[in-house]
Amino acid sequence: MPDRQESAEETPQKPRKGIYVLPNLFTLAALFGGFYAIVMAMNNQFDLAAIGVFCAMVLDSLDGRVARMTNTQSAFGEQMDSLADMVSFGAAPALIAYEWSLRGLGRWGWMAAFIYCACAALRLARFNVNTAVVDKRYFQGLPSPAAAALVAGFIWLMTETKVDTASVAWPMFAMCLFAGLTMVTNVPFYSFKDVQMRKSVPFAAIVLLALIIAIINIHPPTVLFSLFVLYGLSGYVVYAWRRTKGLQTSVISTSTDEPDERGLHK
Repeated sequence: MPDRQESAEETPQKPRKGIYVLPNLFTLAALFGGFYAIVMAMNNQFDLAAIGVFCAMVLDSLDGRVARMTNTQSAFGEQMDSLADMVSFGAAPALIAYEWSLRGLGRWGWMAAFIYCACAALRLARFNVNTAVVDKRYFQGLPSPAAAALVAGFIWLMTETKVDTASVAWPMFAMCLFAGLTMVTNVPFYSFKDVQMRKSVPFAAIVLLALIIAIINIHPPTVLFSLFVLYGLSGYVVYAWRRTKGLQTSVISTSTDEPDERGLHK
């Protein structure tokens, strides 16, 4: 009879699946940005809370690119990214907005904060299940980092200009509803995913990038909030343009059997 110990040693062992450190490190840093924003809001430091959300947004934009550039994509990383996004761009902006001015509206205030938070969760869940059939050049609905930038940017701008929070409670209410509901629409928003970071660019592109950075530094709250307001409206402009041209307005197939993906992944 063959020795059981020898046969066990001869059996090839499956390689253990590890966790890639580098992209998940960026994801954890983005999660920390959202957590930091919540803590700062609890301490009534709303400018730092808004900055925490923007830092989380920058880090979130890097983790996926780092994973693709280093070929370290994983299912674990995708799930980790979604959970971090829910904290940093779903719960954190809603709680900051509520603590900043929505609390004074009573039940209307927490209702607006909850609608934003719920829409962020729905948007992230829909994104996860529709990644295979959506046009990579566009997002289906406003992406959650941009929605968080609208809410946090408004708070940051009003805090810097020392506006009384009670006087802007209803505008904050409207901003939460706009950002939240736009996340769950079918309005297309340009994703910038077709921008290739590895390819060479003209010298003028670097000069333009330097000018953009200089303009942002003039007054970051005003410039950043204005940029994201324009982005938040751009999807509706694209939607209206497609409707007038008779083009397909949705960036995803509506079939429940075999999605028609022709022309979606060019």
